[in-house]
Amino acid sequence: MITLNKELNGKILDIGGGGEGVIGRLYTDQVVAIDIRQDELDEAPTGFEKIIMDATDLKFKDNSFDHVTSFYTLMFMDTEDQKSAILEATRVLKNHGELHVWDCDILSAYPEPFCMDVSVQLPNEYVSTTYGVCKMGSQDEKGIVEMCSNSGLILVAKECSKYGFYLRFRKDC
Repeated sequence: MITLNKELNGKILDIGGGGEGVIGRLYTDQVVAIDIRQDELDEAPTGFEKIIMDATDLKFKDNSFDHVTSFYTLMFMDTEDQKSAILEATRVLKNHGELHVWDCDILSAYPEPFCMDVSVQLPNEYVSTTYGVCKMGSQDEKGIVEMCSNSGLILVAKECSKYGFYLRFRKDC
């Protein structure tokens, strides 16, 4: 189980924040959640701002957010889109802002889909969901760290569990 407590201060951009809306549930009015799919935003609970937007082409000004989160979102992107989304996340982060990534290693998601059951304990509720993808290619923690490092971010924390990995990066300009 992933346990999340309300620890982040300031404005948060949640990439792929539709569907279960885990980050929005936790941080409510601090969150601007974006998703490329309107139906995913419609599924998410209320209490935070939701905007349809492509993470590879963010419409926010540079240095707009204290934190950017990606809760099992990179897995839905191919490698080039991951790189673009991370570059955009870095651009909109304030200096000393942080990128938080929860995701997992995927050896293969084609032709058979890859599914990850995730259980999250929030302070006032429990969320259980399954994230599933069918895509060519793979992803792993090492590749995500490399993309973030190449974008100018510094890895400051890492945790691994059966649910995958959590990576925290800081922007130091």
